[in-house]
Amino acid sequence: MTAQRSGGDRLSSPLTAAEGTVLPGRREVPRHVACVMDGNGRWAARRSLPRTAGHRAAETTVIDVIEAARGAGVGWLSLFAFSTENWRRPDTEIEFLMHLVRRVVRKHAPFLHARGIRCRFLGMTDPRIPSELRQDFADLMTLTDLNRQMTLTVAFDHGGRRDIVEAARSLIRGGVPAEAVTEETFAAHLPFPDTPDVDLVIRTSGEQRISNFMLWQVAYAEWVFPPVLWPDFRAPDFLQCLHAYRQRERRFGAVLPNQNGDI
Repeated sequence: MTAQRSGGDRLSSPLTAAEGTVLPGRREVPRHVACVMDGNGRWAARRSLPRTAGHRAAETTVIDVIEAARGAGVGWLSLFAFSTENWRRPDTEIEFLMHLVRRVVRKHAPFLHARGIRCRFLGMTDPRIPSELRQDFADLMTLTDLNRQMTLTVAFDHGGRRDIVEAARSLIRGGVPAEAVTEETFAAHLPFPDTPDVDLVIRTSGEQRISNFMLWQVAYAEWVFPPVLWPDFRAPDFLQCLHAYRQRERRFGAVLPNQNGDI
């Protein structure tokens, strides 16, 4: 299967959504996949369109990736939609994004619920977020709270450093002795502590940065950097990233049993 890309680039994919979890490779489907949705502005610029056109075009990709992840058996999908640093963008672009996200949430809420997808929103602390959008997020979380087919976490007004600082503050406020702080107790004070560590991070557009995204959770994640801009990213591209993940050996600092670890 191949997916045609603008500019003549072609990205082949050995997988299809219909194949579900029966994918070739060494490993199982990653339990938790996170996507840094990069490239909307460049997608628009290449077409001599305003940046807002790229954000609008990204909606189709979001739904396509959600369907692909669910069909492939991914249990947890996290999407980086808006960072704490994105508040530095022009006011007109931020206002557009707030309205766009609200429309997308309201439009696709029935679809997400029907698919058995539990929705969460990571961040959401800045008072500049419109109250109407906060309410839409809260309504969607309530609607889908009992769903367990897949958990979709949308990082909106999210910053990994802020999450770590807030966890430290929570421990201090709770009077936890320094000697009692472990990785497990610290992680328990992060937002949504039941979220498993990220297995695979996909950052589109070819950029290779973490961008302050889920810093604690991505500590041992595998990374894939497809050159495709987010609005052009589709299910075959997502499944190819899963295939790339399955070809890797995750050692977590150790040596595999079938290898000689002698120096």
